[in-house]
Amino acid sequence: MPRTNFNELLDAGVHFGHLKRKWNPAMAPYIFMERNGIHIIDLEQTEQKLEQAASAIKQIAKSGRKILFVATKKQAKDIVAERVKQVNMPYVTERWPGGMLTNFPTIRKAVKKMSSIDKMATDGTFDNLSKREKLQITRQRAKLEKMLGSIADLTRLPAALFVVDITKEYIAVREAKKLGIPVLAMVDTNSDPNVVDFPIPANDDASKSISLIVNILCKAVEEGLNERKTEKEKEADGKEKRASKDVKATAKKVRSVKVDDIEEEEEELEEEVKVKHQQKMEELYKEEFDDE
Repeated sequence: MPRTNFNELLDAGVHFGHLKRKWNPAMAPYIFMERNGIHIIDLEQTEQKLEQAASAIKQIAKSGRKILFVATKKQAKDIVAERVKQVNMPYVTERWPGGMLTNFPTIRKAVKKMSSIDKMATDGTFDNLSKREKLQITRQRAKLEKMLGSIADLTRLPAALFVVDITKEYIAVREAKKLGIPVLAMVDTNSDPNVVDFPIPANDDASKSISLIVNILCKAVEEGLNERKTEKEKEADGKEKRASKDVKATAKKVRSVKVDDIEEEEEELEEEVKVKHQQKMEELYKEEFDDE
């Protein structure tokens, strides 16, 4: 079943590109026509590319790895933050901190700094500080939360990046490419689709267009996570069944051993009775012959 259709993309305004004079020639294969000085994106290609990107992002989520969503432009940040939070993926909607990927250990230290400040608030350390020191630390915590709070759970480099507007987020794209991290992105007519691995030709300025694309990709993430959960449950059930089968086999083996032991004891007892009976008969015969 297709994740979207031509009419849905059309209604969201995904087909509207930039002015002709602002276009990037590398986008020529994805442009359908030009009308009133504005390039119109070929929605059939958008549909195909979106399906490819959704399939890729689903497999990444299914493998248990993280996808980092990046959207710092005004009309995209709230949409991305709200939707991506629902699928428990990291995101950046404030200014991209330079070196976030290429200097990841330093970013992790800043995230740990937030945790240490939270610990100070609970273990009573705050009570021994002056009012000014408390204010400075609180402001520092708020600043870190605003910049890095959404990636607090990102303990290692993400498996992929999804970017809204690669022209604006060129630093994030460059860092990802430098580290070999695949990039999925909404690419408008003023951008170069060759710098990303999974370009989705689409209007990256309209909130409706952004919302539709992000929602489709987040649904793909949910599908991947659900499949992962189902596979884990099946694996757990399989282990439980195998364990139960092993227990039953062991019990059967024990019962078999016990039966064999009982049969062996019965045979020995029967042999012993026969021997004693034989000895008794011999004694009787001997007494009888002796009396004669």
